[in-house]
Amino acid sequence: MSKPDDTLNALLRGELSAVETYSMALKKAKTPHVIEVLTECQQQHQARVQKLTVLVTSAGGTPTTESGLWGSIAKAVEAGAVVLGEGSAIGSLKEGEDHGIELYKSEMKHLEGSALAAVQNELFPAQEITQKAISKLADKSQ
Repeated sequence: MSKPDDTLNALLRGELSAVETYSMALKKAKTPHVIEVLTECQQQHQARVQKLTVLVTSAGGTPTTESGLWGSIAKAVEAGAVVLGEGSAIGSLKEGEDHGIELYKSEMKHLEGSALAAVQNELFPAQEITQKAISKLADKSQ
């Protein structure tokens, strides 16, 4: 079984990657509504970075500063936005958000106590909200 701080750091890497990916997408976004939604989603991911940083420290670990899981998605966002425009970038962000949902679901199994409560009751529901916002945006851009 993995240590709680390892599990929390896995989630933290995903959130750091999401923040970076949204930064790339925002550089390419042109539509005011798209910029507004992407900015809000990025801020939500940043809030989760801060919460996870505290949780890792509380679990006795050292919070990672390295991003991870969204690396290929970030490249797809950047390339898609340049070549295919906003719609492609939004589609890639939706894939990343879907992956984020699955990551939270799989990592929650390795947590207990206050860390599990924070992830179950605060972080995962917030991830679901972000995923729904991007899904809605993706549906409109098709």
